[in-house]
Amino acid sequence: MPDFKLLPMGIADFRRIRRENYYYVDKTAWIPKFEQVSSFLFFCRPRRFGKTLMLSVMESYYDCSSNIRGRS
Repeated sequence: MPDFKLLPMGIADFRRIRRENYYYVDKTAWIPKFEQVSSFLFFCRPRRFGKTLMLSVMESYYDCSSNIRGRS
């Protein structure tokens, strides 16, 4: 039987998604674009649209103890 990844329904913790091998669409390419914008960002998206997960990704990205930047 093939090894299928699960969808992270309701999970907004990036480290848990990576650790437990959930399906994830990488959005880290957006981080440099966020850095070029003004000092305030407003995520105007509907409920359950990944806002909290994106913030969790950014938290892991900027965390010096995390090694997400070096991964391909």
